Amino acid sequence: MRRFVDRGAGLIAGLTLACLLLVSAHADQSGVPATPARDEVRALWVVRTSLTSPSAIDEMVTAARAGGFNTLLVQVRGRGDAYYLGGGEPRPSALIPQPDFDPLARTLSAAHSAGLTVHAWINVNLVAGSDLPIARNHVVYRHPEWLMVPRSMGDDFATLDPTGPEYLGRLVRYARSRPSETEGLYLSPVTPGAIAYTSAVVRDIVERYAVDGVHFDYMRYPNEDFDYSRETVAAFRRLVSADLSGTERMRYEALEKSEPLLYTRAFADRWRAFRAERLTALLVQLCETVRTARPGAAISAAVSPDPIEAATRRLQDWPAWLARGLLDIVCPMASDTDNAAFASQIAAAREAAGRHAVWAGIGADRLSHEQIIDDIRTARRVGAGGVVLFSYDSLVAPARGSGYLSRLGKAAFSAEF
Repeated sequence: MRRFVDRGAGLIAGLTLACLLLVSAHADQSGVPATPARDEVRALWVVRTSLTSPSAIDEMVTAARAGGFNTLLVQVRGRGDAYYLGGGEPRPSALIPQPDFDPLARTLSAAHSAGLTVHAWINVNLVAGSDLPIARNHVVYRHPEWLMVPRSMGDDFATLDPTGPEYLGRLVRYARSRPSETEGLYLSPVTPGAIAYTSAVVRDIVERYAVDGVHFDYMRYPNEDFDYSRETVAAFRRLVSADLSGTERMRYEALEKSEPLLYTRAFADRWRAFRAERLTALLVQLCETVRTARPGAAISAAVSPDPIEAATRRLQDWPAWLARGLLDIVCPMASDTDNAAFASQIAAAREAAGRHAVWAGIGADRLSHEQIIDDIRTARRVGAGGVVLFSYDSLVAPARGSGYLSRLGKAAFSAEF
């Protein structure tokens, strides 16, 4: 979640913003303050480190309610782990001394009693950081062949044994050398085994817990230089080969022996579309899983605010996801520290989302009190249906002072909570 976007949108976003702010300015001059609607979503991203004890969860719910927040996006799968009881993935080390403690169940009980809704925040493709997991039954050890591979390693990995130590070791070293780009190890959205595995994780959560929603994060590629893993490249080759003549197929097969990534280079546009389509196909399966097991749950996703940047850089075509009805809500992570740039990003996302709900993601961990308030008011002015602040954890840090969430809520949400 620390990879919020730090850039403005383009000319269209600027024109959209100008129109929206003119309307807003007129309202302000007429004496109508930038106050929230009664159905405004006031949410917090709650990082998994705040879910390690019953008292921490109770304290979190109490603080959120005192601040006027009405929605919690609770990270129950951070790095291929389970912050709930009886999951198929490893239990994090912080919870091992408490074998009967169920963080998600405790959060649901406390939050619902306080009148707050709870969305299960699930990191989809990112399953490990640059430090390898301690648990030996983690998916990166059991199935390293499911992990995404960068283009620069694709030729070598075409013949490298996934079960050997060099395979996983090289991926980890690559991630460590580029922490701002990759943030760790990602499962491929193309490999059938990885797709089934991720779907099973989501199904287990929504079948057993009465969550109000499911929030998908890292529903993307690290960047456009992934996934050049053997299975993904082979799947693309099969797709393209079916459209080639016999002569063309024989020629490409001969060349491929010395150039494993030949098809991805020769059919670059189709290769990009293929990966984006497979990511969408994964989302389709996950949404079907949620809607079958928990029909009333809202489905949201954290996305890059600029739809063009999202599609080209992350292969994340979220406007198409909305058009297909896959998502109920989109959460653009637009946390530029400059308010004008933030406004431009949210305006562009609001325009691209059309009739669908937008909750503006605010990187509050990087902002002053005044900047947070400004961004919340700006999100209202440009038509967002709510805000999500990253993160609860940063807003209750000692540097903010005791009772900061309550003070922030009174300033941001008026007396309407």
